[in-house]
Amino acid sequence: MMILVTGASGHVGSELVKLLANGKRPVRALIRDVETIRSSRGVEYVSGDLNRPETLAGVFAGVEALFLLGGFADMPGVLAQARKAGVAHVVLLSSRSVVGGKPDNAVVRMHRTSEAAVHESGLGWTVLRPSGFMSNTLQWRAQLQAGDVVRVPFADVPIAAIDPRDIAAVAAAVLGRQAHYGLSHALSGPVALRPADQLAILAQVLRRPLRLEAQPDDEARTEMSRTTPSEFVDAFFRFFVEGEFDDTPILPTVEDLTGRPPRSFAEWATVHAAAFS
Repeated sequence: MMILVTGASGHVGSELVKLLANGKRPVRALIRDVETIRSSRGVEYVSGDLNRPETLAGVFAGVEALFLLGGFADMPGVLAQARKAGVAHVVLLSSRSVVGGKPDNAVVRMHRTSEAAVHESGLGWTVLRPSGFMSNTLQWRAQLQAGDVVRVPFADVPIAAIDPRDIAAVAAAVLGRQAHYGLSHALSGPVALRPADQLAILAQVLRRPLRLEAQPDDEARTEMSRTTPSEFVDAFFRFFVEGEFDDTPILPTVEDLTGRPPRSFAEWATVHAAAFS
């Protein structure tokens, strides 16, 4: 069974490609620019753009199962191409904010729209709804390369963040498995941590005297607005300042589906320590 992984250079997709290849499962990795990727044994790399579904017919040829990122403008078009090519199963990466978040929130709306497209695609489908990613702390790299102080927005907000490797492990466990057709799996990490808790763990791993400073909301909004559309900046403030969504519940799903508990932030930080130096 050939499996196509979209977003194959991202935090989840790259881990999923490695898991599938190591498990001797045929895998095709979709990225924007093949020239930027070092080839790996057992992986077929292809270029494509999910924003242009009409270009994907060759990408889907021979594919039976698809790992799909949500949030693209023409999700129905992408899924129509997959169905036309004979894809049987799609596993969509969504967000657990779709349950509990308000429908008019831009982040919730984006993921709900993607889920609706999958439900209506005519394919067998499974949806993965993870909590926030541990890898989001990689946003601190520039500050940590410059010194030992990290200024962080939403500093008092705990999140049961998940290691992207665990999302990939769940995806590998369900791809092509009919028992998971029509199911949505909410995922979380093992414990809810505030940014200060994560930084304290990272300080131990890096053996540095790291210190967190809470970034005022007005400063955070200005900084985020430089790179993020305003409706998504508003969405994050609704989540984390107005308390519109609680991302702290701890769920057993990772262990239930993979046979082992989710990895801790200390484990994630140890693997990625070099990225902060």
